[in-house]
Parts: sequence; C-alpha cells; structure tokens
Amino acid sequence: MSNEKPVYGGQAVVEGVMFGGKNHTVTAVRRNDGSIEYFHLPRTIRPALQTMKKIPLLRGIVAILEAAATGSKHLNFANDRYDVPPGEEEAKAEEPSKFTLMFGVALVGILSFLFGKFIFTLVPVGLAELTRPIFQSDMAQILVEGLFKLLLLLVYIWAISMTPLIKRVFQYHGAEHKVINAYENGLSLTVQNVQASSRLHYRCGSSFILFTVIVGVFVYMLVPTEPFYVRVLNRLALIPVVLGLSFEVLQLTNKVRDVPGLKWLGYPGLWLQLLTTKDPSDDQVEVAIASFKKLISIEESTEKGLKADEIV
Repeated sequence: MSNEKPVYGGQAVVEGVMFGGKNHTVTAVRRNDGSIEYFHLPRTIRPALQTMKKIPLLRGIVAILEAAATGSKHLNFANDRYDVPPGEEEAKAEEPSKFTLMFGVALVGILSFLFGKFIFTLVPVGLAELTRPIFQSDMAQILVEGLFKLLLLLVYIWAISMTPLIKRVFQYHGAEHKVINAYENGLSLTVQNVQASSRLHYRCGSSFILFTVIVGVFVYMLVPTEPFYVRVLNRLALIPVVLGLSFEVLQLTNKVRDVPGLKWLGYPGLWLQLLTTKDPSDDQVEVAIASFKKLISIEESTEKGLKADEIV
C-alpha cells in the first residue's frame, strides 16, 4: 500500500478558501459576526471524464474545465455570503436558487474562463502585428507577441491587486498555499506552523497561467504568422494545445521541485505568485485551516460509510 499523502488543491474565494480532495470540495468563509460557515459539494464521478484524465494533454483540458465549473459554484456561495446585511442571514441561507442554478453557475464559470483566454490570446496578437514594420520576421513577431502577453498579464494582476477586495482574496490565496505546504511538510495545522510555511506553491494556477505564455511562444513557432487572419485562426485553434501542454509542464515542475538543478523550472511561476498571493493575517489562516480540516474530516468519514450531513 502506498504511503503517499493524498494530493489536495485549493482556491481563494471572497473572505474564505476552498479546498478539494479526491471525492469532495469544501469552502469555509468568515461571516460578519466572526463565525465560519461551510459549503460542501461531493465530486461527481463520470467514467468518461475519468478516462480522459488519464490521457496526456487531454487530461489538462478536462481538469481545467472541471476546476472552472466547480470553482464557480464555490465562488457563488462565497459571494452570496459576503457582507449580508444584519437580519437577512436566514432569508439568504434559505434561498433555493443557489442549488437550482448550480448548472448555470458552472456554465458561466467555464464560459468566463474561455472568454478571458480568448482576450489574453488575441489582444497580444493584434498589438504584435502593429509592430511588424519594425519586427518583420516570424521569430521576432512571436517573441514580441509573447512579451505583450506577459505585460498584459502582469499589468492586469497588478491593477486588480490594488482593489481592497482582491487584495484580501490574494491574502486568502496565500493562506491556502501555506496550509497545503504545512500539510505536505508533515506539520501540525496550527496557525503558528501554517504562518511559518511558504505562501508559494508549485501546483498553483498562477504558475499555470504563466506557463501558457511561455509554452505558447514555442508552440507558435510551428505555425506561420502571415497573413494576419491565418495567425488569428492559428492562435484560436491552438488554445487547447497550449493549455494541455502547459498543464503537463505544471505537473512536471511539481514532480521535480525537490530535484537539485531542476527545481528552477518552476521558478517563473513562483515569481508570478509574488503578485497573486499576499501574506495572510492569523484570522485568515484560521479560516483556511478550518476549511482544510473540514475537507479531511468529510473525506475520511465518507470512506467509512458516513454521509456528509452526519459529520460534525
């Protein structure tokens, strides 16, 4: 029997953290009165998707779309619970819409992700094309396009990080990473141990986003940049390829993160996380720990045959 620890992932939400395991996902959010409220969803196991997750390149696309769909449900919960006016908690909690509209929320999450990917793919193409009188070769155009894409990404992240709400989300993002790092290093999940852990992690989605920029540069070298409409069509058609390859690169950098001489492969993603994560407060770490412990409790208890609503 393998002694390897289960692999857990997470996501920051408004005033909270979501963690996902093999069979369940759990979000914990801090309410206005200081209490912590939880939202739990069992994972739906679909044999066809499980099969696709075993196929290189394709598994990355499936994982990304699943994460977008599941994450949107947890984000919706956190947004619903954020800053609810006093006296309206019961009415908000009893709204059936957050359950009846789950499919719609998931669909919006996937479409939002794809729309954002289209924007960050096509805008740099247009900007690079404007520089063709100066940078005329295909290689130069691809490098300029990659540079514009990187600058657009960095400016976007920096701009949204200036808003108070996103700054707090980035703090919860840091808390999420700290909890995962403490757990993976075998530390007891106390506020002190978690705060002492790194806020950066090799498996982070921020790293994945940066890898799409880097991988895209190499993939685009295989196709022509002229005429312009062909360039645009190529970029759109290659989105799944870039996403799939970037996912594989992300997994590779995580596997070799403890190998001297190879761990640097993941450094660009870690550097980007210096923007997408912030040091959390002890209160925020408490929420992240509560979310993770709740997930562990549900995962372990359901393996023993208990139902989620029977778990204290």
